[in-house]
Amino acid sequence: QVQLVESGGGLVQAGGSLRLSCAASGRTFSRYGMGWFRQAPGKEREFVAAITWSGDSTSYADSVEGRFTISRDNAKNTVYLQMNSLKPEDPAVFYCAATSLLIAVRGTLYDYWGRGTQVTVSS
Repeated sequence: QVQLVESGGGLVQAGGSLRLSCAASGRTFSRYGMGWFRQAPGKEREFVAAITWSGDSTSYADSVEGRFTISRDNAKNTVYLQMNSLKPEDPAVFYCAATSLLIAVRGTLYDYWGRGTQVTVSS
């Protein structure tokens, strides 16, 4: 089992920045690919970003490419999502997830999920 706890969400003005963190406990964190997903009210959950076990490769949704950066610190069992230039369409509950695969963009390929952290953007 892997337990994931997100933090860092909050209210920010459009154009501002937030950094989300996801702390993992349980099985060996460094053996899991990690991802961030988000779900806005009335919408389906969507992929945001993913990173490989070692952090040497990443993948991003087109909507966040160039604005968001995913990273991880295996020594701290933590994955981060740095969000810059936040837009009014970015608000959602952001979830981190762990997969036994090297990296994945489909949510169904993830084995463990956190409970999410709310991000709100004011215009």
